[in-house]
Amino acid sequence: MTNVDLSTAAGGSTFLHGYLAVPEGQGPFPGVVMIHEVFGLDDQTRRHADRLARAGYLTLALDLFSDGGPRRCLVGTMRAMAARTGRPFIDIATARTWLAESELSNGKTGVIGFCMGGGFALLTARDGFDAASVNYGRLPGKEQQDLVDALRGACPIVGSYGGADKSLKGAAARLESALDQLGIEHSVKEFPGAGHAFLNDEELGPVLLRPLMRVMGVGPDPESSPEAWQRIEDFFARHLKDGAAP
Repeated sequence: MTNVDLSTAAGGSTFLHGYLAVPEGQGPFPGVVMIHEVFGLDDQTRRHADRLARAGYLTLALDLFSDGGPRRCLVGTMRAMAARTGRPFIDIATARTWLAESELSNGKTGVIGFCMGGGFALLTARDGFDAASVNYGRLPGKEQQDLVDALRGACPIVGSYGGADKSLKGAAARLESALDQLGIEHSVKEFPGAGHAFLNDEELGPVLLRPLMRVMGVGPDPESSPEAWQRIEDFFARHLKDGAAP
C-alpha cells in the first residue's frame, strides 16, 4: 500500500495524488479507480481500497481534492459534477489510464465511488471503464430522461442504495429503470434498513458532526454491508478478471 503521484493531462489537477492498494501475488490484476466521499480521501477510503485489494483488484483511491484539500476544492468539484465536465473528470480519466498501463494491470479497469464519488462513478461509467460500482450516488438531472441520456453507452453497473436514506429516496428504482430502458447490464439493489454511507465501517466526517449524522441515519449498517460488498466483488469478477464467465 503506497501513496502515488500521477502525471496529469492538460486541464487536470496540477498535483494529483492517490492511494494505491496492491493485491498479494504477481498479477496481472484488474484495476479499479476508487472515488471518495465528500469528506475526501481519508482512512475509511483507504480501508475500502485495501478491501478490494484483498479481493484481487489493483485499487487506486484517487484524491479529487489534491489541489488544496476539501475546503478549497469541494465547491468546484460539486459544480463540475453538476456540469458533467471539468477537472475531476480529467483526473478520473488520468487515473484510469495510469492503471490500465501499469505493468501490474491486466488492462481492464473498473470504477467505484461512494456518496459524492458514487455520483462521479455513475457519470464516468461510459468513459472507457469495463464496470462501475455506484454506492448511494446522486443521480444526474431532475427528469428521468436526463438520467437516461447521461447513462447512454455506459458499461455494466452494480448499484447499492439504502432504503432509509432520505436524501436519495427512490434513486435505486430510477437508476434501475433507466438501465433497463437502455439495455445496460446491471445489478441494482436497495437495502431497506440501510441509510446513507452504510458501507462504511465507522462513522464518517468531523467528530462534532457525527451526532447529527446519526440523527439523519447516516452511517454504517453491519447487517447490509456484507451482502453489498459481496455483490460488488462478484460483479467486478465477472467483468474485470481474466477468465471470468461473461
